Amino acid sequence: MSIYKIIRETAYEANMELPRLGLVLFTFGNVSAADRDEGVFAIKPSGVPYKDLSPDKMVIVDFDGNTVEGTLRPSSDTKTHAVLYKHWEGINGIVHTHSTYATSWAQAQMDIPIFGTTHADHLTVDVPCAPPMSDEMIKGNYEYETGFQIINHFTELGYSHHEVEMILVGNHAPFTWGKTAEKAVYNSAVLESIAHMALLTRQINMHSPKLKDALIKKHFERKHGPDSYYGQ
Repeated sequence: MSIYKIIRETAYEANMELPRLGLVLFTFGNVSAADRDEGVFAIKPSGVPYKDLSPDKMVIVDFDGNTVEGTLRPSSDTKTHAVLYKHWEGINGIVHTHSTYATSWAQAQMDIPIFGTTHADHLTVDVPCAPPMSDEMIKGNYEYETGFQIINHFTELGYSHHEVEMILVGNHAPFTWGKTAEKAVYNSAVLESIAHMALLTRQINMHSPKLKDALIKKHFERKHGPDSYYGQ
């Protein structure tokens, strides 16, 4: 039996949640699940329809983006996942989708404002949108550079990847992560819902104010515990 059986099964189950939750169309999107003791992750193969997936088709890749085990080509976004795993400790699952509403905000190159308590239950700041990468980065190793596009934007904002587990990549689409692949999928679904509600809020009232700090703190600490609030 392969030593990677568990992360293959974990990655498979997490990937199958994406179509169930309406977060993907055709083969758009992928989930990976990491084994930090082995220094590898399992990820969806490229171009394989969800109905044809199985645990044994998940590709095992190291944190430098090299295939370790598997006969299929890993997702085209593999190098982005590898960069995030290598540089951000404590995450064991990553999701990338082109879900409609979150991707729309990414294409608009806009942060998603914190308008309501659903948003505040999950993070205390706007959902960040990383600016489009430079032409030099685009012409280089694009998927690899996307990982640093995400990391660099968090560094500029002073955000912790442990506290904010989602981002929009400008002109591209969302990425989410978590301590487990299951949590990363949960964050992806939450992000899509927040993006949808924020769009409707803006349509109803173009001048909608952001949520009051007192309500942000109340809802976040109610869900995550006292003293968990990290502020705007």
